[in-house]
Amino acid sequence: MQFRKIDLDTINAFNKGTLMETLGIQCVEIGEDYIVSTMPVNSTTHQPMGLLHGGASAALIESIGSMGSTLLIDLSKEAPVGLEINANHIGGIKSGLVRGVGKVVHAGKKTHVWQVDIFDDATNKLICTGRLTVMIIERK
Repeated sequence: MQFRKIDLDTINAFNKGTLMETLGIQCVEIGEDYIVSTMPVNSTTHQPMGLLHGGASAALIESIGSMGSTLLIDLSKEAPVGLEINANHIGGIKSGLVRGVGKVVHAGKKTHVWQVDIFDDATNKLICTGRLTVMIIERK
């Protein structure tokens, strides 16, 4: 299954007024079967110890998978919703930028499965790896 063609400005416009805007998540690349988004690591995305919050990583994973699923479905008839997410936090980061790379593992009619790896953008060190299952529901 190939992604519908869309420019980055259009896909990032969906973030206006959402958690993605609050966290500073930006889609920076759309490939044939993958999506790359970035998120700053700062006081907005920190946990109390000054490290990237695991919930922010989970939000990045879900955002990338959901964005990708919107490119695989007919949005006038269907909508993607997160069904299940897991994340393994491999390393820590205190500042800078993380880059999430999401690749579709399965794109069925009713479910999509995404593998998302999050890296320190400066060092390419793996910070988190996760998997998201998206359910495709009918719009009413």
